[in-house]
Amino acid sequence: MKKVVLVPLASGFEEIEAVSIIDILRRAEIEVIIGYLEESNLILGANWITIQADIPLKDIDVDKLDMIVLPGGWSGTKALASDPLTQEILKQMDSKNKLIGAICAAPFALHSAGVLKQNYTCYPSVENEIRVDGYQNDKVVVEDENILTSRGPATAICFALEIVKKLCGEEKYLAIKKGLLATHC
Repeated sequence: MKKVVLVPLASGFEEIEAVSIIDILRRAEIEVIIGYLEESNLILGANWITIQADIPLKDIDVDKLDMIVLPGGWSGTKALASDPLTQEILKQMDSKNKLIGAICAAPFALHSAGVLKQNYTCYPSVENEIRVDGYQNDKVVVEDENILTSRGPATAICFALEIVKKLCGEEKYLAIKKGLLATHC
């Protein structure tokens, strides 16, 4: 059965992270739904790149999702952290023990929803907005229960590959990794 992942975007999202995640998951034949908060489905990123999203978050059926992955970017993260619907989706996913991922500043949105577990990583300095206890600055990806976190733009490919491994298994992970020449992951 095909896996389904929601990637919600809000204005100010980090483009490298969002596009890397969406691209690599789609290469693995995972259905990626790009959700949006705003009135328009054209979402402007932190570096003035616009992405066309697929569906408003209000139309998302959490039961059909296998995972939600939040890209970083401070403005986008703050919007996701303060949006009641995004916070509710995160809580529902966690209560069903479904996978949740966040990279860069986005673990802050998980913390706001009360779903971030003890051990995590994020963009350096964002831990001061979350909590220093449990922060791991020496790992590219940290997994704790159903939560996967990563550090920032340069770790986005490795983070997305870990998601592929988690959802599709080692064989698909190795094939995608080889095709990307991602020997650093």
